[in-house]
Amino acid sequence: MQLIEVYIPDKHFESINDKLQQYDHRSYWISSESEERMLVRMLADTSDVEEILNYLEEVSNVVEGFETMLIPVQTYLSKETINESVEEEEQGQEQEEEKAKLLRASRHELMNAAEKNSRISWNYSLLIVLSAIVATVGIIKNSEAVVIGAMVIAPMIGPVISIAFSAILGDYKLLGKSALSSLYSVLIVLAISILFGYVTDAGMENSQYLDRTKVTLIDIPLGVASGAAGALAFLNRLSGNLVGVMVAVALLPPSVALGMSIGDGAFVSAYGAFLLVTVNIMSIILAAVMIFSISGIRPVRWQEVQRANVSRPLSIIFVSIIILILAIVILEGQEII
Repeated sequence: MQLIEVYIPDKHFESINDKLQQYDHRSYWISSESEERMLVRMLADTSDVEEILNYLEEVSNVVEGFETMLIPVQTYLSKETINESVEEEEQGQEQEEEKAKLLRASRHELMNAAEKNSRISWNYSLLIVLSAIVATVGIIKNSEAVVIGAMVIAPMIGPVISIAFSAILGDYKLLGKSALSSLYSVLIVLAISILFGYVTDAGMENSQYLDRTKVTLIDIPLGVASGAAGALAFLNRLSGNLVGVMVAVALLPPSVALGMSIGDGAFVSAYGAFLLVTVNIMSIILAAVMIFSISGIRPVRWQEVQRANVSRPLSIIFVSIIILILAIVILEGQEII
């Protein structure tokens, strides 16, 4: 459940209050916040929250002094919940489990998370730098454990998933910020690995490096699976650490291999690593766009709806075409070899 707090100016209180009470809710409280505003607290199931917030979002556009807050509820006790019979609980358990498979956080929560993921901060930059150093050293030492450790701390999942989310909503401003953050992280990884590749020749012949300079069609399902897992974790607001490792598998080591190849002047290997990075990024975005589309995320305002209706199919078509072109390039390269 979640608690919605709504601050409503007195002159609009009656009409908005009547409308709010029509939505499904568990409890409803009204109090006088000040001489000019009333406060409504509304406790609702998570599955009902998005519909209520959509209405409040529409009202916010036309009413001055109108504010809404969404607060997660960890525990709720009442006579009704305590005295609920065991029989009713057992009967509803299967239905609840089935519903849970389709549950997701509200669009408003996801939008806030996507905006947060698209920001470039000092913490984000430092984690990218550290993960790039650890991954590069891990590849040079041919240590799989060190490379995995680098992927654990690499925060590369956020911006890529935000690109797909903003594409679904047609939010081009957020799309640009997310793309910039993702490019920023890749450039940092490249800069560090190019430096290592230029300074030392070590690690250029081991399996950790060589595996990331070769690309095959089987790498496309890996990227798709990574993107789908990342999107599902994002939808349900789950911890991104474990899923983030899977996304980092597809992004961090190939980017390091690309940088090391450029630094060492091994441009044939750099070409293979570049193809692998590009295939993985596009596969992740395609899978995430499709998961978000299936989940039913839609804007409310008419202009945003029109923009999203155009952006959604264009995103899928555009990314699919790029992946198809990359697949053809990979096949052509294998035939030449």
